[in-house]
Amino acid sequence: MAFDALLSRYELRIFNAAYRILHHTEDAIDVTQAAFLNAYEHLGSYDQQQQFSSWLYRIVVNQALDLVRRRRASESLGEDTLDDHDGPVEQAIREQTGAALQRGLMALKVEYRVVIVLKHVQGCSYEEMAQILDCPVKTVKSRLFTAREALRDVLVARREI
Repeated sequence: MAFDALLSRYELRIFNAAYRILHHTEDAIDVTQAAFLNAYEHLGSYDQQQQFSSWLYRIVVNQALDLVRRRRASESLGEDTLDDHDGPVEQAIREQTGAALQRGLMALKVEYRVVIVLKHVQGCSYEEMAQILDCPVKTVKSRLFTAREALRDVLVARREI
């Protein structure tokens, strides 16, 4: 089935985006499932001139933002994955840096968190981000600049960098 192929191709990326926004495994699983269900139900409205991944990311971002709005709770990001090729010192530094960045990310407004996740975690282009967020590329660039500045300010204030 074609939908199974789409699921296997995008499931991990979509889950990762949801998790980075929500930082709660069960919520990310729920949002991922809801996003795929929503995509399946609205596949007929997909504009083939748009990249499928951008359309799917937009759905998951909207699902995650809806959940955040409903809960309005700040949560901290958790574990960071380790590179098995690093030694214990490098792993400890990576863990500390990753944890500091994730704590800083969670301190940001959700709209800033989303643009950082889309750009730096998911690797989306500005054009893809504009499609996902339904705003002009100029707005994406401005929001990303502000988000980076805010993240830096949070990390400096917390003496994490």
